[in-house]
Amino acid sequence: QVQLAESGGGSVQAGGSLRLSCVASGSVNCMGWFRQAPGKEREGVAHLNIGGGGTYYADSVKGRFIISRDNAKNTVYLQMNSLKPEDTAMYYCAADRRAFIATMFDPGEYNYWGQGTQVTVSS
Repeated sequence: QVQLAESGGGSVQAGGSLRLSCVASGSVNCMGWFRQAPGKEREGVAHLNIGGGGTYYADSVKGRFIISRDNAKNTVYLQMNSLKPEDTAMYYCAADRRAFIATMFDPGEYNYWGQGTQVTVSS
């Protein structure tokens, strides 16, 4: 069993930046960030394939968010820049031990989830 712990959420004005962190307690091969706003479905925003190093982004965040990993700390980060009010949501870290996930933005594909961290962007 792998445990994930997110941190770094908070409140920021539009145009600002936040960096989320997710520490994994064990070895995983794919990690992703998802978000869920009230009344909406959980959506994937960024994915990192640890083995191949590939990164993938939802169109809504492309060019503004960056997913990265510190192998020594077993930590994945989500750098969020140029934040918009529509980015307001609970952000979740997800992980899986499989080497590759074809439908990387499908929440059902991930076995491990963090508890979430709230991001609020005011206009």
